[in-house]
Amino acid sequence: MTSSLVIFDLDGTLIHTAPDLMASLNHVLGLNNLAPVTFEDMTWLVGQGAKVMIERAWEHHGHASSPEQLEEAFDAFLVHYAAEMPGESEPYPGLISALDRLEAEGMKLAVCTNKTEALARRLLECLGLTGRFAAITGGDTFAVRKPHGDHILGTIDMAGGKHNNAVMIGDSVNDILAAQNASVPTIAVPFGYSDKPVVSFNPDVIIEHFDELDAELVHRLIAARAAA
Repeated sequence: MTSSLVIFDLDGTLIHTAPDLMASLNHVLGLNNLAPVTFEDMTWLVGQGAKVMIERAWEHHGHASSPEQLEEAFDAFLVHYAAEMPGESEPYPGLISALDRLEAEGMKLAVCTNKTEALARRLLECLGLTGRFAAITGGDTFAVRKPHGDHILGTIDMAGGKHNNAVMIGDSVNDILAAQNASVPTIAVPFGYSDKPVVSFNPDVIIEHFDELDAELVHRLIAARAAA
């Protein structure tokens, strides 16, 4: 029997990364003589990868740019972000215990993020978490990324799971929509980086803390989807 698979988004779900993303973004903005962003801005800037985050910040400042300038800014962001990793980034409260509980019940774990795969792997390695996950996929792993459902389905395949025996946990509309597009049950967390309440994304379940995440919840969601 195939083990149940629990897939996590990274930024704003597994790991609180906003301080370091913001520091690297403000580094790039400073190179262009633009004002820094704040944590409140990060709720709508994060979610589509660093390049889109830079584009959104530039648009917010009314800063016009060419594709070449964007690539230069993206490279500068990557260099700064990688050099400071893991910085202040840390797992959310209760996460490690939740991973332990799921693994103790024989469940597999995976990460599906729009962050580049290399940066995702490096961050998880710095935090000593890489070995916990059967698959780690980024926004550049496949030809598509969240909210496309194939990003979720590709992650399931790489983890050796089955699409009818998996759940997705995330903090943003892209996470929930991608899972819905893949017909995978969804768990939303409200403590991440979303400019809208997660309830508006219509997830199957919302958990306020990782203390609420256990095998019983995962099995219940999978069973409910099968019955539907």
